[in-house]
Amino acid sequence: MSGEVAAVARTSPGWWTVDKNRTPGTAERSVRVPVGIPTLDGDLTTRSGAAGVVLFAHGSGSSRHSPRNRHVAAVLRASGFATLLADLLTPTEEAIDDRTTHLRFDIGLLAGRLAGVIDWFAVQPDTAGLPVGLFGASTGGGAALVAAARRPDRVRAVVSRGGRPDLAGDALPAVRCPTLLIVGGHDEAVLDLNRAAFERLAVREKEVAVVRGATHLFEEPGALDVVARLAAEWFARFLPESD
Repeated sequence: MSGEVAAVARTSPGWWTVDKNRTPGTAERSVRVPVGIPTLDGDLTTRSGAAGVVLFAHGSGSSRHSPRNRHVAAVLRASGFATLLADLLTPTEEAIDDRTTHLRFDIGLLAGRLAGVIDWFAVQPDTAGLPVGLFGASTGGGAALVAAARRPDRVRAVVSRGGRPDLAGDALPAVRCPTLLIVGGHDEAVLDLNRAAFERLAVREKEVAVVRGATHLFEEPGALDVVARLAAEWFARFLPESD
């Protein structure tokens, strides 16, 4: 499957609308993840019989507290996945980035942090053996693709929301897992970048999903619900182990 599809935001709630505070069968805990010298703060939510674990890579100037990513994470948990929302920069680095904005564009640094978290999953009792999915937003989309190229045996699927896959550069042809690029139809500059990056992806299972009427942050009524639905369907298709 390879191509571009259109998705329509609706104001009425769909099956993916969930109570973000009451997903049954889940357990949430704060974690500190060592990734070399730094240690990253995160919120890990696990569930019995999880079909996989999805690691979130936040975008420019954001954090693990991003309400948009938390909304998507809640939908994924209701769909049977464990999730980890982690800060990819330390508090000191975030303070520096607030002044300079350069670390949020250091894709190599962010991808290395994601790879470190993926390695950490493999030694944790509640995530060891689970297939890994990556959900990246904005610059986190580029970092997620580089991390997927670095850990091809661990990452089973990638979803990017309003992402900058172009920032993955020469790593794009090395990505081996199914990749979904979700972009707002009114986010024209980013849409062009995603279409160009799509052409450089060598993986067979790839798709650009254009959410009609949506801008970069998917703030329009129903737009983020469409993102969550598309992500849940992609991970449900490609994360579980094949029989």
